[in-house]
Parts: sequence; C-alpha cells; structure tokens
Amino acid sequence: MVYLDNNATTPVAPEVVEAMLPFFETHWGNPSSLHTFGSSTKLHIDEARDKVAALLGASDSSEIIFTSCGSESNNMALLGAASAIRGTPHVLTSQVEHAAVLGPCAKLEKEGCGVSRISVDGRGHLDLDALKTVLAECDDPMLASFMWANNETGVVFPVSELGALVREADGILHVDAVQAAGKLPINLQKVPVDMLSISGHKLHAPKGIGALYVRRGTRVDPLLLGGHQERARRAGTENVPYIVGLGKACELALEQIDTDARREADLRDRLEAGILSSCKGAVVNGDPECRLPNTTNISFEHLEGEGTLLMLDDVGICTSTGAACESGSIESSHVLKAMAVPTALVQGAIRFSVSRYTTDEDIDYVLERLPPIIERQRILSPRIKN
Repeated sequence: MVYLDNNATTPVAPEVVEAMLPFFETHWGNPSSLHTFGSSTKLHIDEARDKVAALLGASDSSEIIFTSCGSESNNMALLGAASAIRGTPHVLTSQVEHAAVLGPCAKLEKEGCGVSRISVDGRGHLDLDALKTVLAECDDPMLASFMWANNETGVVFPVSELGALVREADGILHVDAVQAAGKLPINLQKVPVDMLSISGHKLHAPKGIGALYVRRGTRVDPLLLGGHQERARRAGTENVPYIVGLGKACELALEQIDTDARREADLRDRLEAGILSSCKGAVVNGDPECRLPNTTNISFEHLEGEGTLLMLDDVGICTSTGAACESGSIESSHVLKAMAVPTALVQGAIRFSVSRYTTDEDIDYVLERLPPIIERQRILSPRIKN
C-alpha cells in the first residue's frame, strides 16, 4: 500500500505508541482521584501540555485545553467565544474553511449573528480588501475564524496580517491550524492569535485527541459542563493515554519540523512534476509557492476524481478527492468552487499529501501506475469521446 492521504489522517508514530502504552497497562488511574495511583497521572498530563505549548510557541501551558479533536476545538472556540461576548457578535470567516468551522458559523447565523464569508482568488488567497471593508464598516463585536492552511489545496493564509487587522478592530481571532501544526513553524508569542485549534491525528498522534489554545484573557464559555477538569473549561475525565500521545507527537514534530518540511516538499515536488509531465490535462490547483510542504491538489481535466481515486485504490494507492469528512458526498469541492476553478477541472481533482513516512519508492510507484490510469479514464470518458 502507498498512502498519500496524510491530510485526512496520519499513521501513529511508533514513539507515540510506545509513550501511550503504560497508560493502558500500568498507569490507568483517574487523574481526579485523591490517591497517589490516580493523581500521579496528572504529572504526565502537565508534561504533555508543556509539549503542546512548546510546539505552538505559547507563553504558558495553562493556555492549552485538551479536547477530543479539531472539530471540537473549532466548535468550542466559535460557540464558546460567541457566548462569552457581550452583545451579538459579527462573525468573519472565509468561503474555503473546513466544515468544522462553517458549521458553527451557520449555527451562529441562525441564532441571529451576522456572518461575513470572505472570498478567495483563483489561487486560494483571501481577499484582504474585502476583509478590511467588513472590519471598517461593522459596529458589532467581531469574532473571526480563519484557517492557517487549507486542507484541500495546502494554501497558507497570512495569519500574522489577519491577526493584526482583527486586533486593530478590537475583535477576537480564532485560527484553525489543524493542517498547519507540525508542518509549519508556529509561534503564538509573536502572532496575534487569540485561539487556535489542532488535531492529533494530523501529526502522527491517534484519532480522538486535540487541543485548543486560548490566549490568557480571552473569554470562552465551556461546551461541556459538570466537571472541574481543564480548569473547568472542559468537563470530563481526561483521556490520559491520548493526551500523552499528543504530547509526544508534538515533541517529535518540533524536533523534526524543518527536516520533515524539506523532505516532504522534495517528495511532493517530484510527484507533482512527474504527474504534470506524464498526464495530459493535469493542472495544479492553488498557489504552488505559498502552500504546505506536503500537499498538492491536481485536477485531471474532464475526468471524474472519484473514478480515478477508485482505480488508484485498486492498485494499492490511497489518495483523496478532498476533505475526508465529505467523502461519500456527491457535492463538488466547495474550496475549488470558491476559487472559481472551471467545472471541467473541479470534478477531476485529486489531493496527494505525503508525510515523514512517505518514501521515494512510494513516489516512483505512483508515477508508474497513475499515467496509464489517467489514459484509460480518458479513453472511457464520454466527455472525451464527444
């Protein structure tokens, strides 16, 4: 199997599995217990919190709240901050956000909040002039949520500039960094971000664990009530093995971020160049320069992406047509639509995303198997025949 769908989920690092195992086998006590067997696990939670804070460049590990995933972190940031704001906030976001941000924004809109969805250009870059206009004209409290990097195209948003603009308008900025954490350097002591979401399974920790950074002084009402855990910000017994796993994954990511980024970019570029040179009608979506080092989104003109994906799967190659949460949907990518990508290209888009475990042999295999699949698709396609 060749796995090139790492933006959907990543394999758990062996070091992460090793770090987690004792908390299933011998250190399985409840951190809220008064006895030493349970309460001693709090030390490991604190250590993990320190490691997450270090990856994000947070000034204080108390700013880290452990959650179950990136989606929960996004929901807590948006719904919790909106609840804590005096008055009715105006919500700012983009047209290309993940569903875990678009969903809470839609809920807030139904509840009476104004919502502005900022457009992007053909390369996936945010329309900053439109954003500045909304910030200047709106008198309501501002709550903004933008992704650091797009999950489908890998295009990176100018987070520092966004933070400065929102802060100048006395607004609150949440950033969905689920795809960026562990791939791009993040220093929250230098970037004016109030809240930031990450998800463990995007950086070689297991599924079922995430974190939300909340800058000291930012008010966020909890979504889960009934317990004192996470300083009463998220009730529920802590998932100690997974918290430890996330901490270890963040530690590894911080140690290897530069090495991983260079190597992954080399693999991605070789894959991309090989596809463009061997497959007729192949086009890269997004900005080839300002993007994640591991991601390329390529359209094959007039072809159906799901058909290509299934043919690749038949030969052991795992890729994606877009966000994993939307698999099975017959809807075309809302990201590519927002970028005004022609319909003939939107339908044939495939996302390839590598990781630190991707090999040169994996890339060779894809470049061997993909061109004949594309050629077969073109022969069978009624659009090409017509």
